[in-house]
Parts: sequence; C-alpha cells; structure tokens
Amino acid sequence: MISHPSYGTEPWCVRESGLDLDVLAQSESVFALSNGHIGWRGNLEEGEPRGLPGCYLNGVHEVHPLPYAEAGYGYPESGQTVINVTDGKIIRLLVDDEQADLRYGHLRSHERTLDLRDGVLHRTCEWVSPVGKAVRVRSTRLVSFAHRAIAAIVYEVEPLDDEVGIVIQSELVANEPLPQPSDDPRVAAALQSPLRSEEHWAEGTRLRLVHRTERSGLRIAAAADHIVQGPPTTRTTSESSQDVARLTVITQLKPGEKLRLEKLVSYGWSGLRSLTALRDQAEAALAEAGSTGWQGLLDEQRAVLDDFWLHADVEVDGDAEIQQAVRFALFHVLQAAARAEQRAIPAKGLTGSGYDGHAFWDTEIFVLPLLTFTHPRSVAAALRWRQNTLPAARDRARQLGLDGAAFPWRTIDGAECSGYWPAGTAAFHVNADIAHAALRYVAATGDETFERDTGVELLVETARLWLSLGHRDSGGRFHIDGVTGPDEYSALADDNAYTNLMAQDNLRAAAAAAERHPRQAEALGVTEEETAAWEAAAEAMSVPYNSALGIHEQAADFTRHQVWDFSRTRPEDYPLMLHHPYLELYRKQLVKQADLVLAMYLRGDAFDDGQKARNFAYYEALTVRDSSLSACVQAVIAAEVGHLSLAYNYLREAALMDLEDLERNSRDGLHIASLAGSWIALVAGFGGMRHHRETLSFTPRLPAELSRLAFSVQVRGSCIRVEITERGVTYSLIGGDSLRISHCGEPVTVSPGRPLTRPVQAPPPVPPPAQPPGRGPGRPR
Repeated sequence: MISHPSYGTEPWCVRESGLDLDVLAQSESVFALSNGHIGWRGNLEEGEPRGLPGCYLNGVHEVHPLPYAEAGYGYPESGQTVINVTDGKIIRLLVDDEQADLRYGHLRSHERTLDLRDGVLHRTCEWVSPVGKAVRVRSTRLVSFAHRAIAAIVYEVEPLDDEVGIVIQSELVANEPLPQPSDDPRVAAALQSPLRSEEHWAEGTRLRLVHRTERSGLRIAAAADHIVQGPPTTRTTSESSQDVARLTVITQLKPGEKLRLEKLVSYGWSGLRSLTALRDQAEAALAEAGSTGWQGLLDEQRAVLDDFWLHADVEVDGDAEIQQAVRFALFHVLQAAARAEQRAIPAKGLTGSGYDGHAFWDTEIFVLPLLTFTHPRSVAAALRWRQNTLPAARDRARQLGLDGAAFPWRTIDGAECSGYWPAGTAAFHVNADIAHAALRYVAATGDETFERDTGVELLVETARLWLSLGHRDSGGRFHIDGVTGPDEYSALADDNAYTNLMAQDNLRAAAAAAERHPRQAEALGVTEEETAAWEAAAEAMSVPYNSALGIHEQAADFTRHQVWDFSRTRPEDYPLMLHHPYLELYRKQLVKQADLVLAMYLRGDAFDDGQKARNFAYYEALTVRDSSLSACVQAVIAAEVGHLSLAYNYLREAALMDLEDLERNSRDGLHIASLAGSWIALVAGFGGMRHHRETLSFTPRLPAELSRLAFSVQVRGSCIRVEITERGVTYSLIGGDSLRISHCGEPVTVSPGRPLTRPVQAPPPVPPPAQPPGRGPGRPR
C-alpha cells in the first residue's frame, strides 16, 4: 500500500490521498478500527462501494460441520467462523435524490487518514453527482478504548456550489450480503444470513436490533443514538424491521450550511444472558457514552494513547517506512488486545474474517511478548482466557488419551476446530507456548496474584500432557514423538527440537510453581511424585544434534532427509502447500517457517554462540518463508549472529507485510503476529533484548541502514528507555525504581535521573548465509 501512489510515508499516520477501487478491500483492513471487543473495518460510511463489509464482536461466531472425506477418531466435528454482526457504521447519503456512490459522477478528491496518536479515522471527500451537484463530506470515527461497548462517528455534509436537498439514512444493518465465505457449500450455508431477529425498535433518534445466531446460540444487541445539527427545517424520522433500523434525516442546504450527524453505537453479546438484560446493557452503554459526549470520547481516546505511546513508542532513524510501519503495527496490536478482556486475540485481530477469525499459537509467541513489555494488563486477560478454556482443553486431552490439557491449534471459544489433523491433533507445542507466555508475563511484571490464581493451573495442566505424551528409551532419554512443530512442512516428526526445549522449560517451571504455591498445587491434585517426574523428564529431554554437521536437528533424522530441489521450483509455485502434496513436503529438508531458529530465540540458553551461528546458516538455506511468522524471527537471530544487513531486510519484510500486502491476502485482515514481529525484530533483534526469567539483558547493535533506534519497555513497575546510535547505547528510566540489567554480559544498574551510556559492540564479521533461490527477504528499500 505505501508504494501505491495514493499513499505517503508519515511518522504518525497512514494517509490515503485518493480512492483506488482495486485496493479497496486492502485499505479496509489497513483503516480498520478496534478495541479488542468491537472491530469495524474501514468501509466507506455510505456502504458502497466496498470490498469486504465487516463489523465484528470478539468471540461471536457461528458453528458449521467440518467436512472430511473419511471419518477418523478424534477429528473435530464442528468448525467455528467469525461472523459479520450488526453493522452500525453505515450512513447513506442522497444528494437531490441521487445516491452518493463514488463509482458514479465525479470524485474530485478523497482522503482518509488513520491517526495513530488520536486513534481515529478521518475522511474527507468532494464528490459531484451525475447531475452536477457538488458536496463535501467529512467524517471522523472511533472505536473507544475507554468505553468497551462503544463506537462512534461524526458525519458532516455541505454543498459546494448550489443549494441541494440532502437525505441521510443512518442505519443498523444485520445480515449484510457478503462475498462467498467458503468454497464448501455446507460452510457457506451456515454463514449465509446467520442472524435471526429477536427484536427491532426505533423511536426518535434511537435505534436498536437484537439478534441470535442459529447454531452457536449467541445473542447480539446493537443500539444507536444520534445528535442532528442542521438548518431549522431539518426533519427526522425513524423506522425498523427485522434486519434494519434506520434514522432518516432530511434537509435543504445552501452553500455555507452544514448538516452534522453524531452517531453513537453500542454493542453487547452473550451466550447466556436474556434479551432483556442484553438490551438494557446496550442502552446503558449508550447513555454513558452520551453523557461523555463526542469531544469527551475524543479526549479519552487521546489520553489512553498518550499513555500507551509513552511506554511503547519505537523511534527509528534512517528508514521512514519502518518508522511508520512499526507505529502502525503497535497501534493495531493494541487495537487487537486492549479491551479483549478474557477473549481470544485472533490472528487477524478484528480487522477481517481471514483464518475464520481463529486464534492460534501466534498470540502467545508473537503478540504477547510485545504486550508484556508495553501493555501488560492485556496479557493477563489473554492468558486468563486460556485458563477459562481449560475444561475444553482437558476434554480434548482425554479424547486423545492424554493427561492434563491439550490446547487447540485454532479456535474461537476454546474448542479445537481444525480439520487439518497433522496440526489440529499433533501441534502440541501450543501447550508449551502458553506456558512460556505465562512465565514471561510473571517474570516481567512480578504479578504474584496472577501466578497463584492462573499461572499455576496453566503450568500444571500443560506439564501433565508432556509426561503422558512422551516416553523414555532404554537409555533413559525422554522423547516426544509424532508431533508437528512450528514448521508445518515437517509434520508428525519425532523429537522436534523446538517442542522438546519448550516442553522442558514447561516441566521445570510447573514443578517450581507447585513448590512456591503448595495450596494451589494441592487443589489441583499435584503430588511430590508428580513434580519429581516432571523434573526428571526435563532433565532427560532429548534434543537432537548432528555432531558430524555441528548443528542441532530440527527433529530427529531431519538432516537425513533429501533436500528439496529448489532449482526446479518456479517462483509461481510458492507457497508450496498450494502447489505440491503435503506428503511431498513432509519427507524433504524444507522449512516453511522458522522452527529451530525460533527455539534459539526463545530458548537461547540452550545453545552456545557457535551453535547458533552454524544452526542459522544451515536452516537459512532451507527456509522458504511461506508463512508471515518467519521473517521477524530470522531477523532476530540474524542480528544476534552478526548478519545485520540481512536482519534489516527481514525486519522490512515483517514490518511491511500488510502495508505492502506482501502475501496478497491483506484484504481478509491484517497479520497481527507479523505486525508484532516488527517490534520483535527491532527490540529483540537490533536492541538485543532478552528476558530469561529474572534477567533483562541487552546486546544492542545497529545495521548500517539505520542511524538510531530508541524504544521503551516496562519491567517490574519500571519503564526503561533504550537509545542506540553508532556511538553507543544509553539506558534511562522514565518511570519507576532502579533496575538491574545486563549490557553485553556486564551487570549494570539504571537509576532514576542517572542515564547510563555504554559502547555498542560490533559483531565479528561472518560470511553471509544463502537462502533458497528467489526466497530471500522481501522488498528492499
């Protein structure tokens, strides 16, 4: 998008200075607004033209049968798909009875601006109708961080040349027609008009619709209120039917006059609460927002973001596109999580219906690290959602003949809904990913209440799975066989190094947590024999290593497999899973996304420097990055082992994944994990930040392409700012008490009012590694 002629590069906004219908759907994702509970895609207020209409409530979904050619024990029976709920952002405009559709007449100008500091979307357009009537339309919309249930729009119309008759239709619309949601007719049938009307109401300037999903049984209430400002002759009427509630505003405007509409929309949903209770909730949210007023909502939005940017901003000198992209990324990750409040953080956030609105392990490994150090309260809520889904995870483990809990590969409400069984059944690493996220959060915040009430249970139930899933060989080594690690081109492997190392950490942490919290452990039935077995399994964990090559194996015997023939693979054959049978991929040395390399980032303590360099070079030549999750991890380890320019190029790929639509699917929603990955690449890559248990360490280094990097992270109630230039790195506290850190292995203390400067150590020169032909990092600057 940013290389499109309508887009510019600015540090604190994304601005579109024209309207290109060929990228309309992509722009709707880029300009989406959300607070983690409500998501509004960046559709035009007038409703059409549109790419993909979208209004989402976190957790609201419909279920549908999962198709299988042949049935198998343990296959999930139902899928879950996010649905487009009641759309409250539609404000249709008629100018002298001519529908304002920008595909007709003449569009003099059109500009949209996503303001990353104010948290609003501005729009201005000048349009001449087919019969020559010119009007200017201005709108500003927000989805409130301060009021979880509220979204709002101000919409203004003024004539530019002649007196015109204006009609505005402000609507709540359910069951909007959508593009075909699935190639499977059973899925499509389940998602076509998924909402069944329970109540519709309109009176004065207030509107309300209540619906219920047919299969998942979720009730959704949407309500709206308006303030209308126009000439004295302005009139309003309201009406409702099952799927539409409408306020119609009619007036005559002379040049210099304006019609202004303030629209407040509230949402609520529940699978348990009555229609009356949900209706009252929506009305109460409207009343509270109404008392705050439009300006109050703007002020509150700015206050939330001022606090966020104080603790989260990343400053980049030397690449204006990266500066814009990382702030865009931080803003959208915040939008995905801020008010999710014990709901999932989907892979697309609430920006589109891609991946069916599911949450994956992406959340814990890519999104929560950023939030842990910038917005920690949202991390506690996300992990409590995992705790709330433990009953389903325990049931899944029993179904698979295992102990403890088996968390789902992909889900909305906690039930496994992946029909791809090598992942849905075998990607057990998600258990350790959740445990790792809980450990990271507690270490960074010192939140003992969370550890006691949530962390212990998550650690215990995930550890129990590993002990029942693994086994010991005759020599006493502990193996975990038949699993799928992060690399989905290597399914059902034995002793996947990433899985085993993360499980090892999980087992040790569970034993330690049970010892620290004996009352909680006793309530979960943990015994001394069980914790001893966890510790013994961790100690005996097998991590495959090829001594002849001097590298760790991604999984047992991985290096024995035939190497994929990259020379005969055409550029149009990527992504490979769409052009080759999975079985062909599984039996080759071929890596979809960072796997062993990801283990070196998260479990860096398990590798020495030489192993990291050799491992990185070996797997770099096999990794095709058919996943948006890979580039940021490769950036981190490339920077650590000394390939700074390569790390920079991987940073750009991660950061521009959506702004450049690199995977050609941003129309379905943004890649929230890759957006978070741009922060990871900068902070963990060039900032060299690691946080293993209680130790916060930095090994900073800059590529030649950047002249300065500055960022802040929150740890244990303190906020430390790190500023890196070619001359050195300066650590300073911008809040909290003195903080003990490590700089390039040297323990130092950063105290309030006493910035600390240290030299930056350049890495030793190393020969550049090779990538598969044509699969090097994405678009260079």
